[in-house]
Amino acid sequence: MFVRLGKILVIIALVATLGAHWTLLQTVAWTTMLADNLRSCSFRDAVVKTFDGKHPCCLCKAIAAGKKSENKNEFALQTQRLEFPLMNGEFIFIPPSQFCLIPAANDFADLLPQKPPTPPPRGRFA
Repeated sequence: MFVRLGKILVIIALVATLGAHWTLLQTVAWTTMLADNLRSCSFRDAVVKTFDGKHPCCLCKAIAAGKKSENKNEFALQTQRLEFPLMNGEFIFIPPSQFCLIPAANDFADLLPQKPPTPPPRGRFA
């Protein structure tokens, strides 16, 4: 159940990111406009009046305003420049008073249980 819910949420997020919600709303607006126009005129005139762009309904106007405001917010973000103040002091490296070099251990060879076989094993295709 949680896997299916997760998949549905991912699909909804993808649809919203790609702007497909505007397409869905525009389809609903055109369908409503076409149905309203069919009541008052012929099918050809209703289709022309619906898709000519000269007679938008209130939902079409709201969709256009929403798209415009969404595009404005996209570029409103301004980058800021990070400034780091200069340090006035000097960096002084002081070595430790006692220094002992520890030899590196060869732990890998100790982990092998036995010597490798001699001669090397042949492959299947040799």
